[in-house]
Amino acid sequence: MSKEFFNDLFESFNNKNILIVGDVMIDSYLWGDVNRISPEAPVPILSGIGREDRLGGAANVALNIQALGANPILCSVIGDDLRSHDFFSLLDNQKLSSEGIVRCENRMTTVKTRVISQQQHLLRVDEEITSPIPEVTEAKILGQFHTVIENNAIDAIIFEDYDKGVITPRVIKRIVSIANELGIPTLVDPKKRNYIDYQNVTFFKPNFKEFTEGCKLDLKKGPSDELVQAACKFQEDQNIDILMVTLSEYGVFISKKGGANYIVPAEIRNIADVSGAGDTVISVATLCLLQKLDLNKIARVSNMAGGLVCEESGVVPINKKLLLEECLVKITD
Repeated sequence: MSKEFFNDLFESFNNKNILIVGDVMIDSYLWGDVNRISPEAPVPILSGIGREDRLGGAANVALNIQALGANPILCSVIGDDLRSHDFFSLLDNQKLSSEGIVRCENRMTTVKTRVISQQQHLLRVDEEITSPIPEVTEAKILGQFHTVIENNAIDAIIFEDYDKGVITPRVIKRIVSIANELGIPTLVDPKKRNYIDYQNVTFFKPNFKEFTEGCKLDLKKGPSDELVQAACKFQEDQNIDILMVTLSEYGVFISKKGGANYIVPAEIRNIADVSGAGDTVISVATLCLLQKLDLNKIARVSNMAGGLVCEESGVVPINKKLLLEECLVKITD
């Protein structure tokens, strides 16, 4: 592919309006050094602590969309608690809209705290409520969805599902129905709880574990005829146009319903942290799909992006310039 092709492609991402529906959270980090063991119990002592809060979950998808030049709008539920103020501050700092965010007094704002020493994760603490949101909150988030759709020309909708309870079967069915009526593509980064509720969507991106568990399959990881057969059956049953299964060290499988399928080999990387890679993959795939790239290139560009963020410590969005440079070097056909 020519330099002009990729320059034009990445330029075309600018100003697309992407609505992201899903579980937002705060990724909180405690950084320090471990030099001794506690005399009180056989556990390491972290000293010289630094603290940092970042946007996580569906909000990290928003950061990736923003980093690629497009305009993200979040639609989600958080608690009416102290940490909700921190979440709104993080949105403000990143110049992200809060118009689709609903506060729920009976929930807490999800916070994942990672304890890290010398780029090694020692511990993660999750503060969360993962039960499905009640009907009254479903009605509120669907109301916010309608407001966002009415006030913005939405180019695509991403479901970023972390099984934290914001996305329910009712929310999925209603949003997909409206999106299909309006001709808006729907893309899904699923988890187990709602797996089979995603029907009639445009693009579905589980990882291998999510795919096998969601479909109740016992498959050996990696490319195989069994994977192709299972993928084709799942696409037909769920009426999914494009299925992309990430296979980590084996690359990516991508398939068009009733059409072609490809295996894209993995990129060789110095992996530091895989957290948030799926957020990056679905973000890049969304914008590539909007520009009508073929299946092979959607998989290659988004897989490359996921690999790039894995070289960074902690959850970080994609660097658009670095991704463009890699595309220019590595994708030549």
